[in-house]
Amino acid sequence: MSGRAQSPGRRWWWRQLFAPGWVGLLINPFFFARRGLWQEMQPFLAQLGGEVLDVGCGRKPYREFVRATRYVGIELDTLELREIGAADVYYSAGKFPLADASFDGALCSQVLEHIFEPAEFLAEIRRVLRPGGVLLLTTPFVWDEHSQPYDFGRYPSFGLRHVLERAGFEVIAERKTCADGRALVQLASAYVHKVVRSRHRSLNALAQVMLIAPVNVLGGLLAWLLPANPDFYLDNVVWVRRPAGGAKTGTGGGA
Repeated sequence: MSGRAQSPGRRWWWRQLFAPGWVGLLINPFFFARRGLWQEMQPFLAQLGGEVLDVGCGRKPYREFVRATRYVGIELDTLELREIGAADVYYSAGKFPLADASFDGALCSQVLEHIFEPAEFLAEIRRVLRPGGVLLLTTPFVWDEHSQPYDFGRYPSFGLRHVLERAGFEVIAERKTCADGRALVQLASAYVHKVVRSRHRSLNALAQVMLIAPVNVLGGLLAWLLPANPDFYLDNVVWVRRPAGGAKTGTGGGA
């Protein structure tokens, strides 16, 4: 397995960023988005097992929550992503260097919005899944531009279902995160984070304590008083399956 070993403190920090407890209110500028994602993803992560592929794995923030006999992270082959060093496999030209039907499940979190050709990308995921294999996919609906210039799309729930079904997946479950006042608070917190962010860690930490943490805490209290709105939310979480029958498979790969 590739990737650098992390100290206990570093592991705790990454957990607060991607699966935050309440302390994350004070240290995570994306607390509501990440906690909302985590709460909706958790039941499905627990169902991933066997051989699992993490597509666009980054630093594999959800690895510890998946009971896999084999866990493989794959990333686009760029210098920046190779420097992170967590992926086991890199791909280019849109093709995964992996054999057909070689995984029982896949995870793809907050990646699809960065894919300019989603049909080809989803076809590759489907290709490497075994018949009956499952995919847990998340992607934002309401969010600012990020990772510029590689931010290409936002998906409402109906559009995402359409894209997935056209790619040959069966949608089993759909969830929306923070479909209430938390969405407004998260956008405010993310705005403050972006406009005050600097290259100095100490200044960023000070801004977090003095500006962003109060927005999180006070805004969070206000958010619980506001009514829910299923049409205004932060992220989509979908649980889909490659049907056991059918002949729609892509070409490519081959390990």
